[in-house]
Amino acid sequence: MFILKRQDVEISSIQHPKKDQQVPILDYQGQTFRLISVFKASQEEEARALWRELTDNRGKACVLLEEPERFSVWGKIRLEQLGNDTGGSHGKTGILIQASILLLQGVYIDIEEFLGARQAALLEKDIAEVFQQKQFPQTSPPETVKSLVSIDPLAATKLPPWQEAHVVIFLQELHRLGKSYFGNANFTKQVIYKLEDMPETERSLFLSWLNQSPLGKLWQ
Repeated sequence: MFILKRQDVEISSIQHPKKDQQVPILDYQGQTFRLISVFKASQEEEARALWRELTDNRGKACVLLEEPERFSVWGKIRLEQLGNDTGGSHGKTGILIQASILLLQGVYIDIEEFLGARQAALLEKDIAEVFQQKQFPQTSPPETVKSLVSIDPLAATKLPPWQEAHVVIFLQELHRLGKSYFGNANFTKQVIYKLEDMPETERSLFLSWLNQSPLGKLWQ
């Protein structure tokens, strides 16, 4: 919708009505936008790709803000919508983690439904081994995997303290395990629909990130 410079807009922050945190707000010509994602100056292409995905393909009113040190994408919002916000307060990495947990839950549910509870329990064990082998932070006890397959990541106030690199490894390993359990990679087509639970802007951000990475070829 808009490509703007820093001098074109006014940026402030307001208290989230339901959470103990400040929410960045951008004002432009009487319209209000909230922060969706921040990119480094070297990531102009990725920032523009997300902005185009949201505006051209999703029909969203968005701002692409160009600054010397960074690019940022903002989505239009009415301030009263913040009270109904269920997950948009998470930054980019938080959104990637939420999506990854939803994909894990989709794989788990399908294994339990089609292959049985015993195989689903084995998946929990396999995921726990991945966490241990790859040295994921605070995810070594088996009970942690059990909580991940049962929580609502969109409502959770605390997510695993992963970095983007952990998300990449996790999705690579989850795909490998899913393929070994189902015998082929067709399971991804069904599982990806689990992301429909996410707010649209967060889902778009994740899919844009996914498609720009080598993971996009796996999770089609």
